[in-house]
Amino acid sequence: MASIEEKVETLLKGRIEELGYELYDVEYAKEGKNYFLRIFIDNEKGIDLNDCEKVNDGIMDLLDEADYIKEQYFLEVSSPGIERILKKDRHFDLSLGEEIEVNLFKPINKKKTLDGILTGYDESSITMMYENDEITIERKNISLMKLKYNWD
Repeated sequence: MASIEEKVETLLKGRIEELGYELYDVEYAKEGKNYFLRIFIDNEKGIDLNDCEKVNDGIMDLLDEADYIKEQYFLEVSSPGIERILKKDRHFDLSLGEEIEVNLFKPINKKKTLDGILTGYDESSITMMYENDEITIERKNISLMKLKYNWD
């Protein structure tokens, strides 16, 4: 059975593309006593508040009609940001050769956070250059992976 996130992604992908954007990711989460449905959008020009409002207005009716979420929730539409989270193969494709930060469930060389260059991936692991060595990390050991932006 598909998760709420998968159902929402399938439902909204076409509409968001019609509006001129890419559906980057969908997140459904409970935080405290509140539920949040987060829709992350992107395009080549970047995303501003007007873009988020346009997509929000363009998808609300679809979400209401589909009624996938029975609980009351907050809808948030936003950009994935500069240090965007990488979860899906298409995210990895766009990030090959880029600097990433990987947070781990189990440490590697006594470290739970590794920074390096994403060099490859398959369905069960990612490969990255880390301290002049290429290492492979099982995806099931990754708690969070994101692009790393150099703020200097």
